[in-house]
Amino acid sequence: QVQLVESGGGLVQAGGSLRLSCAASESILNFSDMGWYRQGPEKQRELVATMTNGGGTNYAHSVEGRFTISRDNAKNTVYLQMNSLKPEDTAVYYCSLRDWHRKDSWGQGTQVTVSS
Repeated sequence: QVQLVESGGGLVQAGGSLRLSCAASESILNFSDMGWYRQGPEKQRELVATMTNGGGTNYAHSVEGRFTISRDNAKNTVYLQMNSLKPEDTAVYYCSLRDWHRKDSWGQGTQVTVSS
């Protein structure tokens, strides 16, 4: 079972930026998909951004143009660059990797709080 550790969350003012990191315990190239999800207060977990093994990306409409998912294969790390943050981006952000059998592994989450 791969272990995922997220970092980079914190408190930021509206309009600011944060970069989240997700370090995996094994090569991320062993996985078909990698992604970031979030769960706001009293909300369901929702997709933020995903990237396929081949590098294709997909974003939620609410973050398109502001957030960028990327990865460093050598460091086994997936990133989420978040710019122009809004109070509605406040949530716990989770990293996920999906293997070729469609089994998902999740990190413990990192809190992002955007103040107005």
